[in-house]
Amino acid sequence: MNFDHSKALLVMGLRSAGVTDRNVMAAIESVPRELFVPPVLRHHAYADVTLPIGHEQTLSQPGIVGVMTQALDLNDRMKVLEVGTGSGYQTTILARLARRVYTVERHKPLLQAAEARFEELKLRNITSKCGDGTLGWEAQNPFDRVIVTAAALDVPPVLADQLTLGGVMVVPIGYDSEFQTILRVVRIENGFDTSELRDVRFVPLIPAEVGEAG
Repeated sequence: MNFDHSKALLVMGLRSAGVTDRNVMAAIESVPRELFVPPVLRHHAYADVTLPIGHEQTLSQPGIVGVMTQALDLNDRMKVLEVGTGSGYQTTILARLARRVYTVERHKPLLQAAEARFEELKLRNITSKCGDGTLGWEAQNPFDRVIVTAAALDVPPVLADQLTLGGVMVVPIGYDSEFQTILRVVRIENGFDTSELRDVRFVPLIPAEVGEAG
């Protein structure tokens, strides 16, 4: 199946979603999204829709991935923490833009499948582990950027505390699927500066001790 035309249409459509950063658009264009989609759904790989990936988790629509990635304002000197590896699609885009990505996933089968994709794509700047992403990654603290790919009830304080001064976290907030908002949180001298980006729908962020440990 040839995805070139569908990919070109997707990249053109990213602007409609508010994605204008050329580096982000190039990173999305460079990633073969069909590798991250269940085989039965591969004909939808480049549609701007959310797709199920098993374990009650989803692959976010490319437009949302683009908006969240753009909000991180990444460069190739940065160390990034991703909470919620999922299929590894967002991770791969981050790896195209940052120096190193640390990613945590609580569902072991999802993580193993993502790690196989990283290996297939020869990505050498991703470090992954199975665990409770709500705890961050203390051994690698601090991070220049943090991205959370599931909706939290509020800004996770542990993750915010693992940001460098001037560091940025992008996180969906709100457990009600009808009322979720992506927040951009910047660590400043006397606390955090928070701004709203857009409304979204994400699966909830669940600590491993409450949900499935993977």
